[in-house]
Amino acid sequence: MDTMPEAPIKILCIEDDRETAALIAEELLDRGYDVTVAHDGREGLAAILRTMPDLVLSDISMPAMSGFELLESLVALAPRFSRMPFVFLTALTDRDNELKGRQLGADDYVTKPIDFELLATIIAARLAGVARLGARPATIALNEREVEVLTWASRGKTSAEIAKILDLTKRTVDFHIDNARGKLGAATRTEAVLKAATGRLIEP
Repeated sequence: MDTMPEAPIKILCIEDDRETAALIAEELLDRGYDVTVAHDGREGLAAILRTMPDLVLSDISMPAMSGFELLESLVALAPRFSRMPFVFLTALTDRDNELKGRQLGADDYVTKPIDFELLATIIAARLAGVARLGARPATIALNEREVEVLTWASRGKTSAEIAKILDLTKRTVDFHIDNARGKLGAATRTEAVLKAATGRLIEP
């Protein structure tokens, strides 16, 4: 019986220097990763919400939104993002910046010029750490509404109650729950909530 090939691991590279970004993307593509590139913090934040990458590489000094501001915004937006491996790439080599990055929750800190063998080792180690914790964040991509309805369901709310909270019809809530059940391979709403919580796709 044929098995479905595993989807490639998704990496988002946020780097305002386009030449550096292209070089990183080419190197990671050659190593079999699915790479998306963004060129400033705001663009990077939008790309994270849109693509749910398995790992983020981010410059620190960028226009519009710095790497530090991006990571702060991300974790404030949804606590589940604190578990997404986040690696800073930077020319800032002083200890204070490294400490700040780690205090914000960065998993690693790679200084430029980039040693690609070291970077590849760090990426592999961070992804292996996620695999030990459970499902990769991007294995199942629930959309924003599906995350919302399952989160409220995990708090004991009925479809009618969730509909009032989110200003939707009960039919629409049930539709999103059914879609989420399908994606999660769950037979019941309760099983879908358990799988989503276990996979850290929702914050109960």
